Amino acid sequence: MNGAEVGSEGRPGCVGSSEGDPRSSPTPPRRRTVLAAIAVAVLAVDAVLLAWTEMAWLTLRVGDGGVPLPIAALVAALTTPVLVLGADAVLPGSRAPLVPLAVWTLTVLVAGLWSPAGAGVLPPDWRAVLLLAAGVVPGALALSWRGARHRVHGAPG
Repeated sequence: MNGAEVGSEGRPGCVGSSEGDPRSSPTPPRRRTVLAAIAVAVLAVDAVLLAWTEMAWLTLRVGDGGVPLPIAALVAALTTPVLVLGADAVLPGSRAPLVPLAVWTLTVLVAGLWSPAGAGVLPPDWRAVLLLAAGVVPGALALSWRGARHRVHGAPG
């Protein structure tokens, strides 16, 4: 083996080195952190929009008798875990997955129970409780599952 075949990193067969080359890493660490924070902020905005949409859907009724159709609870049960796991995918092992769930819960509680005109937009019956439970419980289970997964694999969580 001659000197031309040994790269600056001391590995045989490694002729060139990408050390110091800005193209060697696809995204610098600081930029990755900023992009991850932006992604979590977008998930938080998405949580607000979903909470408002789900509260609007609480008034849906079907049939001549006006039977309540709690499709909002189904949507909440499906979307809050997705938001939590999405935030975990962006910033694994951090507290970022709490952000979408907390924002969704606060939006439903504040906008649902209070408005400048008086009562909020949540109906004063079982549908409001169902919406809160359907959003918070699956989201909290996703948080718990995420934490257990990180503990098993040795990552902080």
